[in-house]
Parts: sequence; C-alpha cells; structure tokens
Amino acid sequence: MTESSPETKGIRTVTDGTGAAVWVETQICDGAAAYPITPSSNMGEGFQRAVADGKINLWGEKLYFMEPESEHSSASVCEGFAAAGGRVVNFTSGQGLILMKEVLYTIVGKRLPVVFHIASRPMTVHALNVHCGHDDVMGVTDVGWGIVFARNVQEVADLALIARRAAEDSETPFLVVQDGFLTSHTLETIHLPEPELMREFVGHPRERVRNLLDPNRALQVGVVQNQDAYMKGRIAQRMFSDKVAGILQKAVEAYADKTGRRLGAVHTYRMEDAEYALVGMGSLTETAEATADFLRERRNLKVGVVAVRTFRPFPSKDIVGALEKVKGFVVVERTDEPLSQSNPLLSQIKGAFYDQAVLTSANGRKAALPHTLSASAGMGSRDVRPEDLIGCIEQLREQSDPRQGHPEPLTTRALGILHTDSVKRGDLLDLHPAGSFRLRGHSVGGYGSITTNKIIATIVSEVFNLCVQAYPRYGGEKKGLPTNYYLVAAKEPVRIHSELKHVDFVALNDAAAFHTSNPMAGLRPQGTIFMHTDIENPEQVWAQIPENARRKIASDGLRVLYLDTVKLARETAPRADLMQRMQGIALIGVFLKVCPFKTGLSEDELFAQTEKALSKYVGKRGAEVVKANMLAIRRAYAEVHTLPLPEAKAAVA
Repeated sequence: MTESSPETKGIRTVTDGTGAAVWVETQICDGAAAYPITPSSNMGEGFQRAVADGKINLWGEKLYFMEPESEHSSASVCEGFAAAGGRVVNFTSGQGLILMKEVLYTIVGKRLPVVFHIASRPMTVHALNVHCGHDDVMGVTDVGWGIVFARNVQEVADLALIARRAAEDSETPFLVVQDGFLTSHTLETIHLPEPELMREFVGHPRERVRNLLDPNRALQVGVVQNQDAYMKGRIAQRMFSDKVAGILQKAVEAYADKTGRRLGAVHTYRMEDAEYALVGMGSLTETAEATADFLRERRNLKVGVVAVRTFRPFPSKDIVGALEKVKGFVVVERTDEPLSQSNPLLSQIKGAFYDQAVLTSANGRKAALPHTLSASAGMGSRDVRPEDLIGCIEQLREQSDPRQGHPEPLTTRALGILHTDSVKRGDLLDLHPAGSFRLRGHSVGGYGSITTNKIIATIVSEVFNLCVQAYPRYGGEKKGLPTNYYLVAAKEPVRIHSELKHVDFVALNDAAAFHTSNPMAGLRPQGTIFMHTDIENPEQVWAQIPENARRKIASDGLRVLYLDTVKLARETAPRADLMQRMQGIALIGVFLKVCPFKTGLSEDELFAQTEKALSKYVGKRGAEVVKANMLAIRRAYAEVHTLPLPEAKAAVA
C-alpha cells in the first residue's frame, strides 16, 4: 500500500473483494462471528487472522472473533453481540445465508444495526455450485434488511462504510453483497478508505450502537405476544423502515462529499438519450457499460445501462425515472424463478412502473411500461459476455418494433448456453481498453500459480502504475488437476468481467495443456507463449509441440519462450516443501522479461520494486524465503530461452 493523497481520497493498492471487506471491518468493528462457507470464507479467515495477530480497531480496542458450530449460530452470536451494544459483522454465502434466515428476522425486529457481507452464490437446486449467483440473497429479501450490491472491488469497500452508517442511523441491519469469486476473488486496483476517513465517517461504536441489555435503561425484547398485540408491534416497525431510504441517501451523499465517489441507489450510464437499456445488479453491469459503448460507437444504437445498487429499500422512483423514456429494456439476473410472475428484479421494476402509471394517470398523463426482455444469466459464474448482451438488445429491438404489434410476454431467456429459450450470441468481441495487456495461464492446482498471478498483478499496479484485474478460474477440481488464471493490465479500469478470449501472453506452467485444451486459442499474432520443459535443445523443444500448434506459431509469428522451472525451483528453494510453488514463482521473472511496461526502469530498480511487492505475500515466512524467491525470479529473467523462429519456420516447411 502507498500513502494516501488528497487527489485519490484513498490508499492505492491491489486487493480483491474479500480483502476490501476485511480492511474496513477490522478497522471499524468490535468483533465478528462467522462460519466458513465458500466463497465468503476468506473474509472470516481474514478477520480471524487479524484477531490472532493482536490487531486493534481504530479506537484502540482488541478485536473479537467467534466461529460457532453453524451459520445459524454465528448469526445468533451477532444478535447477542449487537444487543449488548457491540459493532459486529458476519460473512456468509449460499446455504449459509438461508440457514440464518430465522435469526435475520429477530435481528431486524430488535432493530440491531449489524452488517453482513455476502459473497453471493447459487443455492443447491439440481446440483451443488460454489460460484456466483444471486439465489441466496433473493431468498432473504423479505426479512426487512437493507440490501446493497457492489459492482466491483472498490464498491465493496465503499459500501461497507455506507451501509454501516445507514444501518446505525436507521437501526436497520444491512447486507453488503458482492458476486462470489467474480468480485470476492478478483484482484483489482482500488483506493481503500483511509483510517481517518473511516473513524470520522462511522464514529465510535459506543456512541452509535444502543446497548439493549443496559440494566439502567430497562427494555423488554423477544417476548410472546397474542392476538391483541403482535400486529401492533409489527406495523409499528414501519416507523423505522419508512426512514431507511432517506437515511441511506444521506450516507451516500456524505461519503461522496468526502471521497468523490457517489454510490447512489441506482447507477446510470449513458441513459440521457438512450432508446434501449441493459439493467442488472453486480459485476455484469460493468460489462454492460462496455457493451453499450460498443453498440453506440460501432452500431449507432443508443443503448444505456441501469445498475441497481440498492435492492432494499427498492428505489422505485429512481428506476422509473431512468427507464420511462426508453423504447425497451433488458433485465439480466443471476437467478431463475420459473414459477414466479417474473424474476425478482424485473418483478420489482414492473411494480414500480405500475405505481407510476397510476400516479401519472391521476395527473392526466399517460404512462406505460416499455417493452421488456427478461434474461437469466451468469448462474454458477457462467460467463456473461458482451456478445450475450448484444444478442439481448437485438432481440429487444425486434420485439419492440411497432410493426410487430405488442408481443405476448416472452419466457425468461437464457444467456450463454444452448437451449430453446436462449438468446443468440453474436460474434466474439474484444472490448477491453485499448492497449490492454492480457495474460492467460494454464497450470495445475497446487502449483502456486494463483498466488504468482496475485504477485504479478501487484507488481503491474504498484511498479508500473497501471490498473489491473486478475482472477483464477476456480472449480470443483482437486489439487493436481488443470486450472486457469487470467490477468489484464490497462491504463484505465477494466470493466469486462468474463474469461479472456483474446490474450497477448500465454503461460504454460503445465505443458500437458497442449493435450487437454487449446492453450493458444485467442492468442494474438506476434503474441508470446511461455512453456515449462526440461528440454534445452531448441529443435527438441520444437518437436515437443503438437503440429497444429507449430503451424499457428509459424503463421502468426508467435514468440516462444521456454525454461525448466522444475530444475530452477529445485536449485533455489530453501526447503523441499517450497519447491512446487516456486515453479510458479519463476513465471514472475519470465513475465518481467517480456512485459511491455518496464520502459525507463533499470534492472536493479525493477527487481527492487518486485521484491517490495513480493514481500507482501511471502514476507511473513522470513527473509530467507523472500531471498530465495527473488533468486528464482532473477534466474528465470536471465535464463529463459527464446525459441528461434527461423528454425520454427524451417521445421514447419
């Protein structure tokens, strides 16, 4: 991390969604209770690690962490913690959130201003999936909690503070939702809120959270009520809930005044003159923005984006105001409710338009719901690609053509799969920022490649001052099986949240990838491929590559690098248990050799900055381990071989 500056209003760093949440909550909270469940486990582990390290919060008090025997119990711990006047947090996902539901009702009924972070994932319906989906959150929208969705890692940190302030001002608990893995485990360049900002913005817990158990201020809670009383108490809760929207908006404005980042209930993009709109929640809305830019610039279609950031309280007026003038809009949701009137977000939008239609009709105006298209997408972290969203806009245009009349309501469409209800996907597009550098790695679980990718991302961001997005393709596979990882470096934030189909550099930590996949798919002409091999002779290396790959290398003028990373790791690892992971570390040296960003840096400066970034990840293992890793990086940088391309061409001929 670097020092804060007034221009950035934050501490520039590289982290993922779980790291952003832990950064905020370990500073402002008294404690946490959580039960581990993928993909939220890293947040609970991060908080517990801070407790084990003796970390104190912003007010000099030691943090507390408890892991009981279930998610239900962890929510109950939070209930008791908050009832006693403590500022507390929880982290959960999927079934964990649903198992808490009974306690969520009692927490809001006692007006306890807790904040739970959700790395959202699908429920186990026909199969188990631990990746991204909004089923879990949609299963608790009726409990009376505030619910806000982060679109990226930056918003996770910001919404943690905004939700906390709004929760305590309104005495209403909040869920802060991020897309599981797609945000929770994706590294991005962000600006973390400074401790001084956090201290001022949320205030001391003792001055903000009521202690319901204070014997000097007697209060009866959790009683049994019969026919004469229960409904009166339930309706009386409206005194709190009716104020939440206004209080949340005040928190948003106060945060914007301090940081310049305004995280309103609805985020609109190029909607001023839009004829069509893409609507959704979470990370897919950033992909939608890049898609809207493409459609305007290349297809002359006036498309905008409406990202719903606050799902509870539902911002009806803001959404209708954003969408009422368009010809039609597509609502893309990471869930599927086939027996409902519509999927959750579209159903809420339809209700908002109905209320507005009644209101405007009473004033002598005419209001009508624009043409709509419902799409289920991205469940289980299925890619939501620009091509899918373009297909939606094309279908919506056809549907809203006045010559077609008003069509019958359509079945909710599916994106990104082959199905009778699927929207046709267009040609493959590359909508990353101009000048982006993209890496795709093919490795084996347990080789340390994902950690290596994190270190490379940190180097790119901090040494070369670029924006990064780095993420692994996690799966249900075990250690020893093939895996992928991705990295994008650009001069501006990366908005595409999907697997890379166009790359500049391919790293083959696993040479068997030639036989299990097509590792050179999407590799641009004159791009670079690096492969691990224990062969040194270039002719033998060339012979090791399958014939179809050799033809692509020759025809596209690809640069091929190779190195025996196993031998290098064996010669540099200080301990036998580090050998396998140091095979991955060698890739850092190769990356530094070929990356196009290092102009103006001497090798000594480059390696000094690399060691600084590396220390963040392996520094706690001791100076000897850092030194050994740097030796592996330096040697890979110096010893990596380039396959002579003239020999390659001759061999093909």
